[in-house]
Amino acid sequence: MVSGGAGYIGSHTAVELIAAGYDVVIVDNLSNSDIAAVEGIRRITGTEIPFVEADCCDREAFRRVFERYEFDSVIHFAASKAVNESVRKPLEYYGNNLTSFMNVISLMREFGRRNIVFSSSCTVYGEPDRQPVTERTPRKPATSPYGNTKQMCEDILRDSVGAYEGMRGIALRYFNPIGAHPSALIGELPRGVPQNLVPYITQTAAGLRECLSVFGDDYPTPDGSCIRDYIDVVDLARAHVAAIRRMIGNRSAEPYEVFNVGTGRGVSVLELVHRFEEVNHLKLNYRIAPRREGDIVAIWADPTLANTELGWRAERTLDETLASAWKWEKRLRGIE
Repeated sequence: MVSGGAGYIGSHTAVELIAAGYDVVIVDNLSNSDIAAVEGIRRITGTEIPFVEADCCDREAFRRVFERYEFDSVIHFAASKAVNESVRKPLEYYGNNLTSFMNVISLMREFGRRNIVFSSSCTVYGEPDRQPVTERTPRKPATSPYGNTKQMCEDILRDSVGAYEGMRGIALRYFNPIGAHPSALIGELPRGVPQNLVPYITQTAAGLRECLSVFGDDYPTPDGSCIRDYIDVVDLARAHVAAIRRMIGNRSAEPYEVFNVGTGRGVSVLELVHRFEEVNHLKLNYRIAPRREGDIVAIWADPTLANTELGWRAERTLDETLASAWKWEKRLRGIE
């Protein structure tokens, strides 16, 4: 069962799960996603994947999913996800992200479902003292309510796995997912003004946005802009398949584990903007804007543990990923 499976990462993960031979049911309330993603999954896979429109915070509606479908594993994506928005709307983020996750754990216990992969984030590291970050890098106080909910949900998962016999959990700490499926049938589809960098880039290139804002050029980095670890969404989706396989097939592994899912390379915002221009042969209208509340200076992953224990590694190049993002945007807008 994939909660939030009509969303950006969820839809790509559903495709990779089906390709790996798993049966999937998607649950999504469509608050920040679109039913078109489910149709895209069906077209890519040729599978009539079941979809249930339900809110994970609505326990009784969610219970009916557990009653109707037999599944032994859950991948939980359903959450509010914008760092900057969470600073403005903390109660909405705490209410949605914590309630939905606790409902998942509680219903898994009630119905005897054993395995869960939690969609965590590198935001749990806060502003790290050194780069790259490993899974042993101390978690610091979160710089946003969004990051705080990820820390809290990790703790809920760890404690639940410790308390409830037979439950297994893996928290995947994502870095910055970008790009789209090579088919351009699914991709990132933000509601309203994009909160993430690459959709804003592609919408600016497509003429939907007049100007891209780069938030800050005075950070202590080589070009003054923030540095992130940008990972292709298809590579990220494959990490979930690897995590499910580990929980099902490796009973000797620890019942609760954490893995970084990134490329191991830091790329600055300005570097990404210029790379997008070069790869797609266009010029972007952008400006330098003031720093944005909740942003950290730099973070990138050491993905060694995921490489060795999950047998997973990032494969797609940054150029391939940026080309796929523009291909997806052009298909959405009918641009030749």
